Amino acid sequence: MTQRIATPSKTKEIIEANGFYFKKNFGQNFLIDSNILENIVESGEITKQDCVLEIGPGIGSLTQILSERAKKVIAVEIDSHLIPILQQTLEHCHNVEIRNEDILKTDINSIIEKENNGKPIKVVANLPYYITTPILMDLLENHRKVETITVMVQKEVAQRMQAQAGQKEYGALSVAVQYYCHANMNMIVQPSCFMPKPKVASAVITLRLRKEPVFEKIDEALFFHVVKCAFGQRRKTLLNSLYNQGGLGLTKQELTEAMKAVGLKEMVRGEALTLEQFGALTNQIAKIKQEASMD
Repeated sequence: MTQRIATPSKTKEIIEANGFYFKKNFGQNFLIDSNILENIVESGEITKQDCVLEIGPGIGSLTQILSERAKKVIAVEIDSHLIPILQQTLEHCHNVEIRNEDILKTDINSIIEKENNGKPIKVVANLPYYITTPILMDLLENHRKVETITVMVQKEVAQRMQAQAGQKEYGALSVAVQYYCHANMNMIVQPSCFMPKPKVASAVITLRLRKEPVFEKIDEALFFHVVKCAFGQRRKTLLNSLYNQGGLGLTKQELTEAMKAVGLKEMVRGEALTLEQFGALTNQIAKIKQEASMD
């Protein structure tokens, strides 16, 4: 087996030999525990049949292990100073393609088409905390052909992703992620496993994309608009949030009737609604709007 990059001594050696310095604006924290990296790859269920998109490979610690398990790895790294380092550390990994790009500007659909014949890929990443949500929502909202997303994120973000109605962590991100995926937190990772150490604990979470949509029929834009309004002012009731912020073109009485039709009380707050209740309410609002337009 090739010597692992992900040890404190080897990581330090690579960084010093290349005169590399960590950049706060890229949120760089390199994993230095090979066991954690092995567990990430296990959590992603990576096999020789898989084409993997890795976001933010850093110096290649996770990429190295992915290369051993996957058919092909496309590693997208935004920091140009890391490209020559990756070319060194991964020189024996012939199934890895390194790209110096911003993942939010990368043509992911083209990668899927070209590298995996249009079949769903798997995404694995140690994501910078500041850009976790934009990257995930880009993958989900744009309906990329992705089978699973296994990511290292801030522990609190992972908790929000899998939180259920009524829990304090539950919010718009919870609903959005669960609309598209089944979320499962795999492990908690302490700051000591990184170089440099972040100030908070991290977690590895796997998002398995739903094979069938959670709702048979729904206006997706309206659904997310309702969810956004519901969590926009958490102290307000759902009714007031929808009426004051929604811009739905419905009277307060019509909104009250829509809520009552799906079994919701007038004083309920947004954080109490399950994913299914948000869907039912969205469909009821759409029905009332459609009926009003026909009058």
